[in-house]
Amino acid sequence: MKNKAAEQLSEYLAGQGLKSTRQRDSILGVFVSAGRHLSAEELYLLIKKTDRRIGYATVYRTLKLLAEAGLADERRFEDGITRFEYNATEGHHDHLICTRCGRIMEFENEQIEDLQLRVAKKNKFQVHNHKLELYGLCEGCQAKKGRTEI
Repeated sequence: MKNKAAEQLSEYLAGQGLKSTRQRDSILGVFVSAGRHLSAEELYLLIKKTDRRIGYATVYRTLKLLAEAGLADERRFEDGITRFEYNATEGHHDHLICTRCGRIMEFENEQIEDLQLRVAKKNKFQVHNHKLELYGLCEGCQAKKGRTEI
């Protein structure tokens, strides 16, 4: 997965007349390996563990570059923090977001996708893109809530 991402980034950079750098490669590697939605700040903190010379601005600019290259999707959830997720799959997915701990879970459901298309068709509406975000409490936070209310 990392090699494919590195190749895609190199091709994009070459097409834009930009250079591939060790810092960009390092940031991409950590981003892909993280396997979760990350803010620029969270990725910066992960990068600092392996390379103290990479600054926050470089991380932020590289995330934007990854989004432009199609390697990352930018997401803004209810908390207002911009997060990025590695765009590893071709398929669409939606999100469950815990309002207590901030956990973000991805899910796919063909019935929901079909229903959305039927609603659009019924209303003569052409959908270009959509997102579904469900907010609530994850299983762990529900258990904690139950223990504190006893």
